[in-house]
Amino acid sequence: MLSFNDHYDRRYAKSSLPDTEVISYLSDLIKTYLTTMNAIGAETWIMHGSLLAWWWNQKLFPWDDDIDMQISEATIHFLADYYNMTEHHFDLPNVDGGRTYLLEINPNYVVKSERDTLNKIDARWIDMSSGLFIDITAVRKDENRRLNGRPRALVCKDKHDYDESDIFPLRDSLFEGIPVKIPYAYTFLLEEEYGLRALTQTSFNGYIFDEQTKIWVRDPKMHTFN
Repeated sequence: MLSFNDHYDRRYAKSSLPDTEVISYLSDLIKTYLTTMNAIGAETWIMHGSLLAWWWNQKLFPWDDDIDMQISEATIHFLADYYNMTEHHFDLPNVDGGRTYLLEINPNYVVKSERDTLNKIDARWIDMSSGLFIDITAVRKDENRRLNGRPRALVCKDKHDYDESDIFPLRDSLFEGIPVKIPYAYTFLLEEEYGLRALTQTSFNGYIFDEQTKIWVRDPKMHTFN
């Protein structure tokens, strides 16, 4: 029986990576994605758990096994029209032969309804060597809420809803050493999604945050298999 979790595309992998290798692959995944989106002028920004990792030290959490990005509605149409199923090869340091990444747009991206629960993810950036991928969701105008007194309401098919001022104007930052956009009201969004404790708790999942080095390190008091 093959060993997988839900963060692998089984078309491109035989099993999950060893835990010690996942972060290296994820780091290359986000770097290649951001480099490509910046090159083609596609508006995208980090959100959810990836935004929380950024908040701590602009790096992935060492226990991460996925990455979450958002794009605008105009961008999903742009990517679908011009870049769907395109492969992007990168020569990467210490990776013999480099790696190739696939940008795949869900054909159901045109369905805006939150009831389309089987197609909450609008696109993926897939590492064709490992099967790891980035989930990409489009943020759209929420027509129903706009008709009911929220003229700047936005929504994703995963049922997260926002106000335009929560996200725009996007801010410039770095993530894994690569230029990235982050939502304007990032602190508010993180507190709303994860609670204030997520921004202050310096121990989690067998790791502690070293205030001097600004790096999450193994907690010697914990015995985990992560």
